[in-house]
Amino acid sequence: MCGIAGCFGTNDTKTVRRMLDALPHRGPDDRGIYEGRDMVLGHTRLSIIDVAKGHQPILAEDGRLGIICNGEIYNHHDIRRRLLSESEFRTKSDSEMDSPQGV
Repeated sequence: MCGIAGCFGTNDTKTVRRMLDALPHRGPDDRGIYEGRDMVLGHTRLSIIDVAKGHQPILAEDGRLGIICNGEIYNHHDIRRRLLSESEFRTKSDSEMDSPQGV
């Protein structure tokens, strides 16, 4: 099970890093931080699906959208198959998102 931390209304990366330091048991395999305008998101990862490339936060190609996910999307293969005609995926992670062209 992964760990999620964040601060909104501030760019307090130091606090988010301290939160992640308290969550290694929730995600010992990887950790990532995304700093946006007035917010910081952090993630500790327990790697199960796409161990090599499933680093989070996962950002859309244009960097405008991002996701941190804790859980498993069981029907991600079906969803991916339906989206292949309008999206390009960079990982095999169940959490990856991509924006259809023109969105």
